[in-house]
Amino acid sequence: MTRTLYLFCSAAPPVFDVAKVIEDAQARGWDVCLGLTPAAARWLEPSLEGLAVLTGHPVRSEYKRPGEPDMWPKADVILFAPATFNSVNAWALGLTSTFVVGVVAEAIGKGIPVVGMPCVNAAYVQHPAFERSVELLRSAGVAMLYGEGGFVPNQPGQGRPDAYPWGLALEAAESAGSGPDT
Repeated sequence: MTRTLYLFCSAAPPVFDVAKVIEDAQARGWDVCLGLTPAAARWLEPSLEGLAVLTGHPVRSEYKRPGEPDMWPKADVILFAPATFNSVNAWALGLTSTFVVGVVAEAIGKGIPVVGMPCVNAAYVQHPAFERSVELLRSAGVAMLYGEGGFVPNQPGQGRPDAYPWGLALEAAESAGSGPDT
């Protein structure tokens, strides 16, 4: 049985490794559908056609219009990584102006397992909204990979996109997708 992973990404430097992440997820047996925030779609614009070929599905960054058919199979698990400061806070507040944030917000109510892993610097996490957002999402059942055993912020300007823990994120998605309802 094929399992479907929605891989959602915000505009943070690790997004440039998304093709490798898709290939890794596919090697683990996932059918991957890629969703991007509008900014991430702009960053990856030259690669979007190739990413659609790689996944076998259109890359989405916008809501479909009413009456349009769904372009993707139903998700077994959603992985939102990298999730920026803006995306994490919008998600926690239920501000669904972007497609990916809308889908993960609705997934909580639908009971779809969701894993989130931020990509924020140490200055952003000092803002009181961030910790509240992470805790709110965790209390709603989202597996937020932040802090020990997940993403640990770097100092501003000292990011290491090559060290972003994509493997941890895929392992958490694998775990979330092996529950009794999948």
